[in-house]
Amino acid sequence: MAEKFAVVTGASTGIGFELATLAAQSGYDVFVVADEPLIEAAAADLLQFGTTITFLDADLSTLEGVDQVLAKANGRTIDLLCANAGRGLGHGFLDQAVADWRHVIDTNITGTLYLLQRVLKDMVSRNDGKVLVTGSIAGFIPGSFQAVYNGTKAFVDSFTDAIRNEIKEVRGVTITTLMPGPVETEFFARADMLDTSVGTSQHKSDPADVARDGWKALMAGEAHVVSGWKNKLQATLAHVTPASMLAEQHRKMAEPGSDN
Repeated sequence: MAEKFAVVTGASTGIGFELATLAAQSGYDVFVVADEPLIEAAAADLLQFGTTITFLDADLSTLEGVDQVLAKANGRTIDLLCANAGRGLGHGFLDQAVADWRHVIDTNITGTLYLLQRVLKDMVSRNDGKVLVTGSIAGFIPGSFQAVYNGTKAFVDSFTDAIRNEIKEVRGVTITTLMPGPVETEFFARADMLDTSVGTSQHKSDPADVARDGWKALMAGEAHVVSGWKNKLQATLAHVTPASMLAEQHRKMAEPGSDN
């Protein structure tokens, strides 16, 4: 058993799996969680790095699912948390089922906040711990045809800034916000966005590159990292571009049929 213990959510594929890989390579015992059976195969892949790997298939949109995660941690001190679980949802808001947009909000916000509150309390009490939260540059952009998702990321980006300030005197605990742009993962298929310009784009970021950027910032205790120079530029421009123009630009990327 390693001295250090990491929990990574949304770790079955994509950024989460790559973050879990980096944790295992760095000598952490790793507890990987996702809301799909594929998490077992992801855990099996991580065994090659020689640390203890634990996995759980749990619904992280619910308080009960988060409680299952904490229970399976079995009281072990969590030295590092990568709160990466997230859901997307394409199409116009008026066409979305209530259950679908609630699932996005409950995964990206409710479950994330509950997990953060539970884990951060322990970290603050012992003055030690690192947290990485996956936000997005989408939080800077009114997300036409992806409005709920972008809204949740705006919340996450803002929330982590606020909590970081609340605990700023706790020198041993850091919160880093990873803010990628579009990434080549299963996200767009799961969000039913494969008929969109952004969903079919060949210029999305590699999840391994995004994870490495996040990991480097996490280990350095940095507050934020925008992964990729193009995304850095887009994030900078978003702060000075009118919201109506940003929404129209996003529409061209995310409107169904925009892949034509």
